[in-house]
Formats: sequence, structure tokens, C-alpha cells
Amino acid sequence: MAERLAAASLLPAVSPSPAPSPSPCPRVSASSFPCCSTTRAGALRLRSRRPSRFPQNAGRSWRAGAGAGARAVVRCMAAASDAAQLKSAREDIRELLKTTYCHPIMVRLGWHDSGTYDKNIEEWPQRGGADGSLRFDAELSHGANAGLINALKLIQPIKDKYPGITYADLFQLASATAIEEAGGPKIPMKYGRVDVTAAEQCPPEGRLPDAGPRVPADHLREVFYRMGLDDKDIVALSGAHTLGRSRPDRSGWGKQETKYTKDGPGEPGGQSWTAEWLKFDNSYFKDIKEQRDQDLLVLPTDAALFEDPSFKAYAEKYAEDQEAFFKDYAEAHAKLSDLGAKFDPPEGFSLDDEPAAEEKAADPAPAPPAAAAAPADEKKEPEPTLVPVGAAVASAPVDDNNGAAPQPEPFVAAKYSYGKKELSDTMKQKIRAEYEAIGGTPDKPLQSNYFLNIMLLIGGLAFLTSLLGS
Repeated sequence: MAERLAAASLLPAVSPSPAPSPSPCPRVSASSFPCCSTTRAGALRLRSRRPSRFPQNAGRSWRAGAGAGARAVVRCMAAASDAAQLKSAREDIRELLKTTYCHPIMVRLGWHDSGTYDKNIEEWPQRGGADGSLRFDAELSHGANAGLINALKLIQPIKDKYPGITYADLFQLASATAIEEAGGPKIPMKYGRVDVTAAEQCPPEGRLPDAGPRVPADHLREVFYRMGLDDKDIVALSGAHTLGRSRPDRSGWGKQETKYTKDGPGEPGGQSWTAEWLKFDNSYFKDIKEQRDQDLLVLPTDAALFEDPSFKAYAEKYAEDQEAFFKDYAEAHAKLSDLGAKFDPPEGFSLDDEPAAEEKAADPAPAPPAAAAAPADEKKEPEPTLVPVGAAVASAPVDDNNGAAPQPEPFVAAKYSYGKKELSDTMKQKIRAEYEAIGGTPDKPLQSNYFLNIMLLIGGLAFLTSLLGS
């Protein structure tokens, strides 16, 4: 994944805009994660040794606007995002994905922002991670981020439309939404990430995976263990290669064109890992395992998943069980998206909790049991002549009252005696008063028969009286 990360640098780099293709770069050993774009869909960008195409500019960030390469000063916010704006931005991202097929490069955008995290550094933002720093030229110009300018051009109009959200949240929102919209699992995301505010806070170059490591499995572990991830995370995240394609003129890997990429969508060309490279499923593991189609790409780090014993156990499992892959991928993606982030509020918040809360507020709460129910407005609701006693009192069904609070059955003293004779109202009131005097309440019946207690009490008093008289 490191490679996938590198290639994706965590995700493959691609050029989503009609900007001219960068000049070919020398072939580098690299792996990548999917990346696609409006026109240059799915090309992978890997860390190369060539000089960066983009100059470092301490106080600025790349953004869409006047045209390719246009720059403008962006006022950075260091505050939590607004949940309502995030939800609206998610809808705009969904529409963007439908028209530009940029799922792979959006995944790569989020991964590259968070993939710089170093668990050995405690201080924020020195530790790197999901903090929105990728928008600055100082980090965007890193070799592993080549091509991500196109992702920023696509996402910047959404950021301009919703100023109440941070870049850090927007990048991760776009990444998770792209996976879900491509048919992948629902990612258990949380939001509230704070942005860094200056280019000086960007992480140093070199934290993202190298393109072509000498020992692929060792390199993957070196990079991902530094982030605090494990072998299962590495293999699961590698499965994101099911999206996107690699272009030899940009990454040094892949064919110029295959039967799966010659017609796009977007700008034709490149080589994909899977036949349906805009569909998220477990076909990546199946295709890597079988390696029967020469038109599908297999990088050294891809092959390592079925060569390293520990990786292989997970890769074999995911090739056979898509449900298991989706479950582990969703957990790993959410973990990666939180790396190094500083949240406000500290615990973050979920966009999916809120609809549930709103729904709950809209639906009337179920009526409480009759014995415990109280009138909504005691001044307007006249008190019944006879106060209910005990939980033994039956209540009318809620539906019978058209949603109103159920009305308790009037107190019937005969229910508390062995006889079934109807008592006078005066006797009922007297029994009620005596009943309450010894601990009975409308909400709590006595634990034994009331009249039996009275008879035992009278009998006891008679017995004591006879003893004293004798």
C-alpha cells in the first residue's frame, strides 16, 4: 500500500483536467492506488526523483479558477467544520463524481493528506496526517503528489461554496464518498478536523511510499507501521487499487492503452488493475491472484500481497470473501483518515448520527405506561375524581386515544379485597386514604393483599388485648 499509497502514494495520481500532460518521467519502481479524473482518469502518480513541476509558495495554495495552474491566496481556517455544510458538500461531491469519473483521484487526495502521519511524533501538526496541508505548494510540489493539482482544481469550487468546512475534512469527505459511490462499503467517518494555517506547517518530503522499493513487503511495512497500521490494514487498503489506472508517461508504469482503457471514460489510455476500474469490489485480489490477463496491471507491491505469508492470508481471504474485504477496508480507511488529525470537538462528529437524531425528533415518542403517564398540561387536564392506585391499574391502548396519552382506569377498591361486592363511594375514598397512609401510591401497589393485611393487623391487636386483659 505504501506503494499503493505511493502510486496512490497512497493513491495514484491522475490529471483530472484538460491541462496538458506532464512530460514523461523516467520509469520508477512504484506502486499506486487508484486515481482518476475528468479527462485523465485514473493515472497514477508516484514519487519520482525529478524536480517538482510546482514551485513552493509558503503562503499560498493551489486552487481552481482562472485556468490551469491559476493560483490565488486562500485564507485558511483553523476551526471545526459545520455539519450542515459538510452534508451539502457531500451531495455536490456525488454530482462531481457522476460527471467527471474522478473517484480514484479523490481517494488519492484524502490518502495523501493523511498518509504523512508519523506515530512517533506527538506534536500537532509536526506529526503530519489529515490536516489539510496538502493544499499548500510546499507539500503539493512533493514528487509523490504529482498530478494532485487536478484534484484540487476539482474540489476547490466546492470549498469556495462552503467556507464553513475545513480542507482537512473536505479531502477526507471526498475520499470516503468516492469509495461509497463506486460501490464500496460505507466508511464510518467522523469529522471536525482542524486545518493547518501556513505552509511552514507542512510535513517534510519523504514520508509517502517510495515508488519502487527493493523489497516491496518490507517497504510496505516500514511505511504503514510508521503510521500505526498493521498487515491487515496494508492488504485491505491495497484493495483500493480496484479503482484507477496507471499511465507510463506519468508514473513510468503500465501500458499506453489496453482494451479496458482505450475508450475512457475520461481521456482514453493507461493500464488499470481491474477490468471495471471505476467499480469498487474485490476483483483486484482475484485478478492479482490469477494473473491471467496481460492487459491488467500488477506492480511488485501488488504481487507481494500473495508472496509474503502474512499478507497472503488476508489477500486470499479477500479474494474469496468480498464481504470480509469490505468490512476490513471500511475500518482501515476510517483509521487512515483520522491519522494525525486534530479534532474540534475533540471526539469529532458523524454526519450519519444527525439524520437519526432529526428523525427521532420528528417522530412522536412512544407513550409511557399509563401508571407513570402524567398530563402534558395539568392546568388544562382535569384531575379524575378517583386517583389511580398501583401498577395493577390497567391502561387503555395508546391507539385508542389517537396518539393522546393513555387514561388510567378509575380506582376500584373491590380489586384489593377478596369479596367482589361493589363498595360505596364513601368507603372507596376511605380505603384509598388508608391505603396511601400505609405506603400505597398510584405508581406502586402494595406487595400483598390490602384487606388481608388489615385483618391480620386487627387479629394481632385482638390477641394482644386478650393477653393484657388476662
